[in-house]
Amino acid sequence: MGTLRPNSVAVHEEKDGKVAAEHHQELDAGALFVLKSRGSWLHCGYHLSTSIVAPALLSLPYAFTFLGWTAGILCLVIGALVTFYSYNLISLVLEHHAQLGHRHLRFRDMAHDILGPRWGRYFVGPIQFMVCYGAVVACTLLGGQCMKAIYLLSQPNGTMKLYEFVIIFGCFMLILAQIPSFHSLRHINLVSLVLSLTYSACATAASIHIGSSSKGPEKDYSLTGNSEDRFFGMLNAIAIIATTYGNGIIPEIQATVAPPVKGKMFKGLCVCYGVVTVTFFSVAISGYWAFGNKAEGQILTNFLDNGNPLVPKWFILMTNIFTMLQLSAVGVVYLQPTNEVLERTLSDAKSTEFSARNAVPRLISRSLSVVIATTIAAMLPFFGDINAVIGAFGFMPLDFILPVVFFNLTFKPSKRSPIFWLNISIAIVFSILGVLAAIAAVRQISLDAKTYRLFANV
Repeated sequence: MGTLRPNSVAVHEEKDGKVAAEHHQELDAGALFVLKSRGSWLHCGYHLSTSIVAPALLSLPYAFTFLGWTAGILCLVIGALVTFYSYNLISLVLEHHAQLGHRHLRFRDMAHDILGPRWGRYFVGPIQFMVCYGAVVACTLLGGQCMKAIYLLSQPNGTMKLYEFVIIFGCFMLILAQIPSFHSLRHINLVSLVLSLTYSACATAASIHIGSSSKGPEKDYSLTGNSEDRFFGMLNAIAIIATTYGNGIIPEIQATVAPPVKGKMFKGLCVCYGVVTVTFFSVAISGYWAFGNKAEGQILTNFLDNGNPLVPKWFILMTNIFTMLQLSAVGVVYLQPTNEVLERTLSDAKSTEFSARNAVPRLISRSLSVVIATTIAAMLPFFGDINAVIGAFGFMPLDFILPVVFFNLTFKPSKRSPIFWLNISIAIVFSILGVLAAIAAVRQISLDAKTYRLFANV
């Protein structure tokens, strides 16, 4: 099943629960400093919730406008079931290798040992980096947009541009990026979990209030457009839902758990999906119920009608502030794979974590990565269209396809068993959906290309 790599820890879990860990080869600096294995299952739940329950869920009512009630709720339920299942499978594979003495700390390590070295280096590694760094850019852009929305509510005739707010948000991210390890984010991610529950409750309450009053639009749940628009709209909606459930860093999150790891990830996933159930379904259903096929790409936009707030202004300000703060936590979580690569490349595992030898390269490299992400976000305010392509090519394989492939190759279930064919079916269906979603995303870029402007104030 492959050889032990420098970034795999040899671990032997004993019956009495004690763990004797032996480093057959020294850990590299990325694994040693960024992916510290000190957390509990509860910390794991915080990390998972922050990486999945993000402001992207505010786009779910918009996805419903292309699907309608039945297909929308069905896709939301299937997305929850399949991702919970696939994340558990990948966790079981990680636990299995840990019990054999080869604990994998990164997604590309798993691919290296299960699929072969080339898969880890040339496929899984680059795709994960694109997805995670794309998420950092998207969070920075959305954070700037939230700040601009807050500004315009306070100063309707204000002259500040979007890119200025993106830069301000990027400066805040610059500070958070210096937090040394993934495990160090546990308290921030607990706050993030509370924030996600809070702004989801605010969005749900506002939607119900507007939908129950005469202020809201006339409810129309019909699907609009011709057959071609409906088809590609459906694909876009499926991609939105899949990306909303996306994670892409399950092995890195499980790497933060202190050994023995058995069973801890499942508990963490239960915490996470408890939050997912409360937030995703409440926002999607209430938002679509209130606004129907007029639901905007982000439901908070619907709370304003031609600049006039449909709920108290302070309520919209508060909801945007909660959303903006959580975006910073989500961005830092998805920055961790980049931090790990930088740390592995530039730091010295033989020196202490906070020695000048390691602290200076860490400060420079992390700052530079945030500056680049902020520059991209400010320069390309249409990055969401580009990110849709990255998501289709990234989240689909990382979260829906590879987990079931890893499970079948690791545990080799009988070809007569239901689990084997269930996994094969998931891999085939979501491979097809990933390709179709990518085509739909490229089509959307071609349609929107004429409106693209660098540093546009949108």
